[in-house]
Amino acid sequence: MTGDPGRTRVVIVDDDALVRAGLRMILGGAPDLDVVAEAGDGIEGERVVDEHRPDVVLMDIRMPRRDGLETTRALLSEGARAVRGARGDDLKVIVLTTFDADDMVVQALRAGAHGFLLKDTEPRRLVEAVRLVSAGEPILSPSVTATLMAHVATGGGAVADAGDRRRADAEARLATLTDREREVALAIGRGLSNADISRELYLSVPTVKAHVSRVLDKLGADNRVQIAIVVHDAALP
Repeated sequence: MTGDPGRTRVVIVDDDALVRAGLRMILGGAPDLDVVAEAGDGIEGERVVDEHRPDVVLMDIRMPRRDGLETTRALLSEGARAVRGARGDDLKVIVLTTFDADDMVVQALRAGAHGFLLKDTEPRRLVEAVRLVSAGEPILSPSVTATLMAHVATGGGAVADAGDRRRADAEARLATLTDREREVALAIGRGLSNADISRELYLSVPTVKAHVSRVLDKLGADNRVQIAIVVHDAALP
């Protein structure tokens, strides 16, 4: 199933009907976004994604029957992408959470989520986040980024390691960056978007994207959160 190529198709997966209604109302007011389906748990969510082939899924973390973590992993697995066909690689998942410090959010990162937002995110920022993620730019709520970093630093999640060793490894990886790439990495560590970095460093957005791509490659990172973790592990501001 395909839609207007100029519009972004969205599926909402959340067990709270009021939350789903609120998200549908917010996103439905954007002229370029279409909410094509909803689901109340992960099992139903996977079914409607397979049926409607959205561009972006807004995924709650805590749900009955199957949680958002397991569902995200299932949707973004190589096998699932192959089954969905050519458009499978385009699917993006934004994790929604009411908890700033949630170990499942850290795990969702490893499952391949492309964005992390709190449910109290302003409507304008939520709409912009869906647009950016659909265009291939991962989104991190600044407050979620901060708590993720704190979570990692205090030994939460699967990425915990001895502090000194973690810091030495992060410093060595950052040493491979040029001065400008380092500035971009630091900005990502603060949760800034490409547009924010463009304004702060007086660079064009395409130039920022090129720097981000090189930083990802040099650090061996899969997404922006992993860059932010490296910055935090190096104890950089």
